[in-house]
Amino acid sequence: MDNHQLAVDGDCLKELKAFDDTKSGVKGLVDGGIASVPKIFILPPEDQLVMGINIGHLHVQLPVIDLSEIKTEDKRKSIDDETRRASEEWGFFHVLNHGIPRSVLDGMIEGTRKFHEHDAQLKHQILFS
Repeated sequence: MDNHQLAVDGDCLKELKAFDDTKSGVKGLVDGGIASVPKIFILPPEDQLVMGINIGHLHVQLPVIDLSEIKTEDKRKSIDDETRRASEEWGFFHVLNHGIPRSVLDGMIEGTRKFHEHDAQLKHQILFS
């Protein structure tokens, strides 16, 4: 098994599909009164190590992409390479010096929070209308 594959049994696939089909996300589980974390959200210990997740005494530093020199021709290529590598190996990364004002970032977070506070039916209308 390589770093990007997890062993998933048939039951997990069914649970994952059922969860995805609800289109209500984790908040939908909470609103529904869930009492424990579904097994589709829990990685077995052997996969946690393979995925590089921070567990116990292990510390993993997330990729950081600095865009301060993105307009420099020779630096742009290395930033592209860093971004591609972080996307392929991690699926996410932290971006510095992107130039987006703090007020815009705060507004995005607030909008996301407000969206997720709506009930599933309204969220479905917003997403699929």
